[in-house]
Amino acid sequence: MNVIEVDNIVKRYGDRAVVDGVSFSVEEGEIFAILGPNGAGKTTTVESIAGLRVPDSGTITVLGLDPQHDRDALRQQVGVQLQESELPEQIRVWEALDLYASFYDEPADPRQLIADLGLEAKRNTAFGKLSGGQKQRLSIALALIGDPKIAILDELTTRLDPQARRDTWDLIDGLRGRGVTVLLVTHFMEEAEHLADRVALIDAGKVVAVDTPAGIVRMVDAEQRLRFRPSGPFDETILTRLPEVRSVSHSGPTLTVAGTGNLVLAVTATLARHSVVALDLRIEQADLDDAFIALTGRRLAS
Repeated sequence: MNVIEVDNIVKRYGDRAVVDGVSFSVEEGEIFAILGPNGAGKTTTVESIAGLRVPDSGTITVLGLDPQHDRDALRQQVGVQLQESELPEQIRVWEALDLYASFYDEPADPRQLIADLGLEAKRNTAFGKLSGGQKQRLSIALALIGDPKIAILDELTTRLDPQARRDTWDLIDGLRGRGVTVLLVTHFMEEAEHLADRVALIDAGKVVAVDTPAGIVRMVDAEQRLRFRPSGPFDETILTRLPEVRSVSHSGPTLTVAGTGNLVLAVTATLARHSVVALDLRIEQADLDDAFIALTGRRLAS
């Protein structure tokens, strides 16, 4: 069942269409990522979904409700944490959660959220004294305090160090266990590949592609490349005859085998039957970054 339906929305500022005919749907229980460069229209799109902006045209339904006409009802079911959200420097963790809980008819237990998100040791700490990763944990807690069916998380891991970013990924992935549908906005390719069930690639206000991360990659390059050093000499025709193999090339002692399908199994099994081991085996294939370049003609900056 789709819990979010976005149909051909447009948002203009002056003569510029920041969002230009964007359409996609989000299924119940999935993590759906909106991926694109800064300025692509991602935040404007999710703010429209949350009822914080009004599109010039097009329609949006969230849980069967109109974000503009049913804003109060929707606020009880959707948790939102936007990129520029900030709290007063002196507010303590427990105070922020208690304050946000007061906005909802049936909030989640703030103490349980503090425990679930690893903030017990910081419950009395002022917001301004929290590390970047701790602030993001609190951001997720605030998005969940209303016990929502949908959580909208906008660029939560920007400016985090790699370890704090991965810790935040674990927290976002854990929302599945709560039965929460997640709409995740990011410009990090690796983040979308790691977390998302499906991805909408957005560039210059338009949707370029919507699919699983692997599906988007297959749109532009289904080929894999295996690089390895064979443990001994062998007749390379045993590989070139395989239906999965497109080509075999050399770079010194290293072989590169390019192909499609279950290439790894086909090559390694064939080598094993001829008593050859693939040493230092590396598997290379296109990723979302490659797909974005192929679809838009430019690289998405980190």
